[in-house]
Amino acid sequence: MTLKEFYLKNYRNDELGQCINDVEFIQLLHAVYTAQDVYEVIGVYDSVVRERLFSGLADILNVEYDSIYYAWLSARAEVEARDEERGS
Repeated sequence: MTLKEFYLKNYRNDELGQCINDVEFIQLLHAVYTAQDVYEVIGVYDSVVRERLFSGLADILNVEYDSIYYAWLSARAEVEARDEERGS
């Protein structure tokens, strides 16, 4: 199931669902752990949409939402720390 299919199925009344990219949850998982811009992967720059998709990903993986959320924050922090060390 793609992110878009999942979102449209579970949040029918949210018009932003039509704007979500047709990508698989594995691509979102990869983005989380590699500090890619998850909003670019999703195709919608809305934190509520991101939270709902992270929740869906957590359900698929049978983990808590916080596991996904903190993995994303941790990966982003590591990239920012490396960039600071390099003077970027």
